[in-house]
Amino acid sequence: MQNWKQYTRQYYLPPVQQRKWTRKEYVDHAPIWCSVDLRDGNQSLITPMSLEEKLEFFSLLVKIGFKEIEVGFPAASETEYLFLRTLIEKNLIPDDVTIQVLTQSREHIIKKTFEAVRGARNVIVHLYNSTSVAQREQVFRKSKQEIIDIATAGARLFLDLMKQEGANYRMEYSPESFTGTEPEFALEICNAVLDIWKPTPDHKAIINLPVTVELSMPHIYADQIEYMCDNLHYRDAIEISLHPHNDRGCAVADTEMGLLAGADRVEGTLFGNGERTGNVDIVTLGMNLYAQGVDPCLDFSDMPSICELYERVTRMRVYDRSPYSGALVFAAFSGSHQDAIAKGMKWRQETRCEHWTVPYLPIDPHDVGREYETDVIRINSQSGKGGIGYLLEEYYGYNLPKKMREDVGYTIKNISDHLHAELKPDEVLRAFTEQYINRQDKLELLEARFQKEENRMRAHLTVRFNGTTSHCTDIGNGRLDAVSNALMDHFGFSYTDLTYTEHALTVDSTRKSDAKAVSYVSVRFSDGKVAWGAGQDDDIMLASVRALFCAINRHLSTEAE
Repeated sequence: MQNWKQYTRQYYLPPVQQRKWTRKEYVDHAPIWCSVDLRDGNQSLITPMSLEEKLEFFSLLVKIGFKEIEVGFPAASETEYLFLRTLIEKNLIPDDVTIQVLTQSREHIIKKTFEAVRGARNVIVHLYNSTSVAQREQVFRKSKQEIIDIATAGARLFLDLMKQEGANYRMEYSPESFTGTEPEFALEICNAVLDIWKPTPDHKAIINLPVTVELSMPHIYADQIEYMCDNLHYRDAIEISLHPHNDRGCAVADTEMGLLAGADRVEGTLFGNGERTGNVDIVTLGMNLYAQGVDPCLDFSDMPSICELYERVTRMRVYDRSPYSGALVFAAFSGSHQDAIAKGMKWRQETRCEHWTVPYLPIDPHDVGREYETDVIRINSQSGKGGIGYLLEEYYGYNLPKKMREDVGYTIKNISDHLHAELKPDEVLRAFTEQYINRQDKLELLEARFQKEENRMRAHLTVRFNGTTSHCTDIGNGRLDAVSNALMDHFGFSYTDLTYTEHALTVDSTRKSDAKAVSYVSVRFSDGKVAWGAGQDDDIMLASVRALFCAINRHLSTEAE
């Protein structure tokens, strides 16, 4: 890239940088949240929301728990005005929710804004004018004093209209393009507005300090916020509000550092929708607090439903990797990640750990409405034995022996690799069932009877092998040993190292099986290969016999291939 020399730093450092905020470890309480989805978010959509869609989105924001919601710029268009009047006239605003409206510091716009909110119980009227060096020089071509005059004229008119209305209106002022404004000038113009409004602790004003365009690293913004917090008039009677945009991809960091620096309030949108690269993502901010053990005072427990409504009414998409909300943010495809998650989950069950510490999962996916089965352990050609074993155990009841998990893992991965596709949980179960459970494709058990002889057991088998039915018998130390001896003697199979484990299989409606027991058998054939099989049956001993038949069938199939 050749033109980097034309760019320079456009931000301004405060005259004093104390950086007290750097000594704070984390944000220890939720800020006041204000959603600007219906104004800042809506104006950035390719197709703005219809009236019905905005009403549905408003209801969602109320349900999530927002107590302050910016509903529009009513003087900007008839649609904006109609939406606001619909909320008021149909009594759709809960008593504990304050609506916010935006207005430039221009007389006719301020007057129309006050007309638009007439009849509302709780309203924040948000006054702004641009203050940055670039805006002053290039857009308005006005001096600092002329810019201050625009702000103070609007503030006086605001105060007069508020007194006339006698309603519960609150005052908010933004030096728009704050991050491109000299901090001393931003302080001067904000204090000029405050000196007109004279807020009190019982009737606070809001000073909003927006990252209209991200121009610096987040710590610079925090320095600017700290300077304002330390020097604004009426500090105990104002709320310092942040409104970051995401031009440098640092809006979340800007906000969190700004809160450490003393801010009280945040304006943002769900999933960060907004002009250019977007506004700050309140979902990420809120869930970051939640993941540190701080109540965000917002409810994201049904994230899939929130995402569905948002995508439907905005025609935007929640990116698959968006923190906390994306479809794949909890998904583990890597074998080592799956193994660590599976072991972490088992450790939690064993220790009944009070705090969430599972590797690779910063929060419990259940807390935001995600399911382990479909959202966490995802099976493809990169998966490992741990994840596949965890899925089969947790959701289908199969507690495979450690060595068998390796064998099953390779089998399932090979299927995924051949298909070039992820396997859903039911597809994993189907593949496991077809490959490992009660296989009788070459060697088929038709009947098994057992007879005790002194301290040993005799097996009488009726078997079909390669289409031919045979009867065979032999004796062993137990039923499975007797069956194994009979098969080796009659058919000439040659294997050693027979291992056997079993457990009861919990049956529920999702498994579609009447089997109450499952057994796992492995044998080592003369060529050195180990074959695994599983058997299911009401009778635990027949389950073990079926597992042995399955292991032999798997070996015979491998030989044929």
